[in-house]
Amino acid sequence: MSEDKRLRGVRCGVLTASERVSRGAGKNDSGEYLAQTLAAFGAEVVAHVTVPDDLEIIARSLSDMADTLGVDVVLTTGGSGVAPRDVTPEATLRVIERQVPGIPEAARTATAAQAPLAMLSRAVAGIRGRTLIINLPGSPRGVREWLNVILPVLPHAVELLQERPLEWGREHKP
Repeated sequence: MSEDKRLRGVRCGVLTASERVSRGAGKNDSGEYLAQTLAAFGAEVVAHVTVPDDLEIIARSLSDMADTLGVDVVLTTGGSGVAPRDVTPEATLRVIERQVPGIPEAARTATAAQAPLAMLSRAVAGIRGRTLIINLPGSPRGVREWLNVILPVLPHAVELLQERPLEWGREHKP
């Protein structure tokens, strides 16, 4: 893990959407990797939940993390593909107020050359209040690849949402 603390002071939530994992029939490798990586970059992971692939449950969990816990960022894993039960993007769209399409677009573009299945991702990103919510793939490899793309912009996104923007062109220092 990295000694980079670029996410110091950022409060995060992790949501794993998986029927198998929520029933205890599988390991939550992707969610665990997300939580560990966020912590290694200095973030405080204040919520880490596993829910079934159920639109209402996912939407309620995302809303709770944003509204009740007041997290800065929620990262989801699972449920963003093309399978019939993959409803994480729909749940996210239900609770966000504004979309941030560039985040999943950049991640899909950056990863598709090495992992062509990335083009099947229906992941979305958006804002609820002052919380940024981003859908990531369900596999540990997909999570790792997408994190490499999105981690550099998370500190600036959080600062903007908290109305503490950096000057343009100035590099973020934790």
